[in-house]
Amino acid sequence: MIRLGIAPIGWTNDDMPELGGDISFEQCISEMALAGYSGCEVGNKYPVHDRVYLKHMLDLRGISICNQWFSYEFSTKSFDEVKSNFIKQVDFLSFFGAKVVGGAETGNSIHGIYDKALNERKPASDKIWKDLTSGLNKLGKISLNEYGIRLSYHHHAGTMIESMNEVDRLLNETDDKYVNLNYDCGHFYLAKEDPAKALEKYISRTSHIHFKDVRENIFNKIYLENLSFLKAVKSGVFTVPGDGILDMKKLAKVVHQSDYEGWIVVEAEQDPYVANPYEYAKKGYEFLSKDLNFK
Repeated sequence: MIRLGIAPIGWTNDDMPELGGDISFEQCISEMALAGYSGCEVGNKYPVHDRVYLKHMLDLRGISICNQWFSYEFSTKSFDEVKSNFIKQVDFLSFFGAKVVGGAETGNSIHGIYDKALNERKPASDKIWKDLTSGLNKLGKISLNEYGIRLSYHHHAGTMIESMNEVDRLLNETDDKYVNLNYDCGHFYLAKEDPAKALEKYISRTSHIHFKDVRENIFNKIYLENLSFLKAVKSGVFTVPGDGILDMKKLAKVVHQSDYEGWIVVEAEQDPYVANPYEYAKKGYEFLSKDLNFK
C-alpha cells in the first residue's frame, strides 16, 4: 500500500527559520489535511516536547507522522553520543507509529552553510566512510529489532553522499536488512544524476520516497553563479511534483511496477511568502493522485 504525505518544510524551514517564521504549527497541519494528505514529517514548529498533545492535534486532522530527519554526525561526535540521540528519536517516532527514520551524515557537510557553494563540497575520507557505514549498521539493527523502524538514509546535496557512485558505496558497505534508502528525485537531479535511472536501480532497497520537482532556470544558476544549497532553495530551485522539469510520470511508472510499499512524501522546500504553502501542497496532491494515480 502506498500512502501520500507531505513535509512541513514548505511552510516552515528548519535550516532557514526566517522562512515561515510566522506560520503556526496549527496552520501547517490543518492545511496539510485540507490538501488531502494523510501523513507528514516533523518540522521545527511541532510541539515535540508533548507527544500526547502533538498526537491529539494530528489525530484531529487525520494525519500521522511517517518519518523524521536525523543528523547522524559520526564525523564529529562519538558513536555513543550519536546512538543516544538516535534512540531518543526512534522512541519518539515509535510513539506515533512511524516505520522509518530518515536523515543523513551532516557532521562535515556544507548543505547548511548559506555562503558555501555546492561545488565546494569535498569527498569524505575512508575513515569517515567506515565510521558512517559501521554506525548505520549498528543503529539500523537497534531501530528495526527494538522499535520496528527502518533506517532510511537520505542522500542529500551538500553532504558526503550525493551521487549514485556514493549511494552505491553506501549500500554496498551496509547491511540491506538494517540500512535502506530514502530516495529523493530532486537531490539526484541536483547531483546531475538521472532520477529515473536511480529509482530503477535502488527501488528494491528503498523504504521511503521523497518526490519534488525542479525549476530548471534556478538549477542552472547553481553552477553558473556558484550558489549554495540554501541560496538555491531560497531562490526556488524546488517545487511540488508536476510543477517543474522532472519526468514524474516515468518515476511513477517505476514505483507502480515495483513492490514498494510505504509513503511517498512531497518534500518541496521553498519560500512560503513566494509560493503559498497550501496552494502548492494541494497542487502536488492533485498531481500525485490524479496524474500519477497514487491514491
